[in-house]
Amino acid sequence: MEPRIERREPAVTRKSRDVKRFRDLVALHRQDMAEVGMRIGRSKDFGLTALDERLGALEIADLDRERLIKYGKDRAKEGAGPVTIGMDFEYIKTVLSHAAAVHGVTLSTEPVDLARIALERLGLIGKGKERDRRPTQDELDRIITALDQNPRQSIPVGRIVRFAVATAMRQEEICRVEWRDFDPRTRMLLIRNRKDPRRKDGNDQRLSLRLDQRPATPCAGPAARLQLRKAAQGASVQDAARSAQAHQRRKAGAVRSSTKP
Repeated sequence: MEPRIERREPAVTRKSRDVKRFRDLVALHRQDMAEVGMRIGRSKDFGLTALDERLGALEIADLDRERLIKYGKDRAKEGAGPVTIGMDFEYIKTVLSHAAAVHGVTLSTEPVDLARIALERLGLIGKGKERDRRPTQDELDRIITALDQNPRQSIPVGRIVRFAVATAMRQEEICRVEWRDFDPRTRMLLIRNRKDPRRKDGNDQRLSLRLDQRPATPCAGPAARLQLRKAAQGASVQDAARSAQAHQRRKAGAVRSSTKP
C-alpha cells in the first residue's frame, strides 16, 4: 500500500485486493450494483454472463488488444452482428472502468478502445440496419400458427403476438402486466418501467385500450383497434385485417354519399 501511495496510485479497496482475473471484475461490478440497489437489466445480465464464460479465466493483464480483437472476430464467426459485438465491448469497458474508478484497480481501458477501432474498421462493429417495413399478414399468420400448434407450449403466445401487433408493446412489457395495472372504467393500462435508453427504472406509462379511440402507437388506426379486439377474443390476425378493410370501405362509402348533391 505504501509504494502505491508514493507512486500516487489509487489505494485499492478491501474487495479488490484479491482481484486477478476478468471474472473477478465482473463479480465485483455485480456486487456493487446490488449494494446500491441498481438493477442490472436482462440484456446486460445476459451479456455479462456470456463475457464471464468466454473471458473470465483470463488474467487482467492478458486482456490486451490482440485478445480482444480475436474475441470480436470469434463472435462474428458465430453469427453475432455488429450491434451485438459493440454491446459486448461496452460491457467490457464498463466492468474495467468501474474497477479502476471505484476500487482503484490498476488497469487501462485503452486496449478496449483500440480493439473497438480495429473491429469498426473491419466492419464487425457498427450501427444496426434500419427496419423500414412491417410484417405482412401472411407472415404474422404463419408465425402465430406455428406458435399455436406447438404441443409442448401452454402459454398463449399467439394471443400475445396479436396484442403486441395491436399495441406496439414489447414482450417483457406485455408479460409483466398485472390485473391491478388495468383500470376497467377508463380502459387505461399501466405499463411499468417501459424500456428507455436513459431511464432504466420508473419510466411508467399509461396506454389506452379503448377501441373507439386512436391509439398512440406506431400501428394506430382501425386495423390496430380491430386487431386488439380480435387479440382479446383469440381470433386470427387475418380476420382482423379483413374486418379493418371492410370498415375502411364502409367509411369511404359514407364519405362519398355525404358529398353527393
